[in-house]
Amino acid sequence: MNRELNWSGCTAPALSRVAGRFVSVEPAVFPEAGEALFPVLCGPGDDGLWTYIPLGPFENPSQFGEAMAAAIKAGGWKTHLFRDVDDGAPLGMASYMRIRPEAGSAEIGTIVFSNRLKRTPAATEAMYLMAKHVFDDLGYRRYEWKCNNANEASKRAAARLGFSFEGIFRQDLVVKGRNRDTAWFSMLDKEWPVAKAAFEAWLAPENFDADGRQLHRLQDMRAA
Repeated sequence: MNRELNWSGCTAPALSRVAGRFVSVEPAVFPEAGEALFPVLCGPGDDGLWTYIPLGPFENPSQFGEAMAAAIKAGGWKTHLFRDVDDGAPLGMASYMRIRPEAGSAEIGTIVFSNRLKRTPAATEAMYLMAKHVFDDLGYRRYEWKCNNANEASKRAAARLGFSFEGIFRQDLVVKGRNRDTAWFSMLDKEWPVAKAAFEAWLAPENFDADGRQLHRLQDMRAA
């Protein structure tokens, strides 16, 4: 059956708490979540985490919580908090944004990883669990990733996770008083099965040595 001729839309993302091997993902209720996340995202030396985020940095948990609550309400975001699956410590957050159920499309954005979460299996697993919800649970057709074109780390992350580069929207926004050229990436439902298999193979215990180092890269598994 050609789905394009029988499309009837999807429901909005509604990911409840789900746990993987390394990380759990749960809805983040702001402004209350500001208390848990502020110490790990807004502490001394963390200002750099907010360089390419339209919000922040913040001076206190109340300011953080209220700003996030306002942004979530204005944008219709579904924001989620990441916790260490063993000790429950907060590790970061991300939001489903630009949610268009009628088109089966949503964006993953406002991704802020604590220094403890960055470049860890837990970070990859958090992105896998959020993608799995929109594709497997809801049947979405398109999953988007957008970032400031100057944000090389975000562009590398998008490519590593299996998103395809689509182009640059020049002079797209002004963020914090500066021009933003926006790089667009996407993953489609027809691409998800290969991406999902690679995520699951990469996250499996046998892909890590005794010191927790990966044996095979995610992008190599996807290519294979």
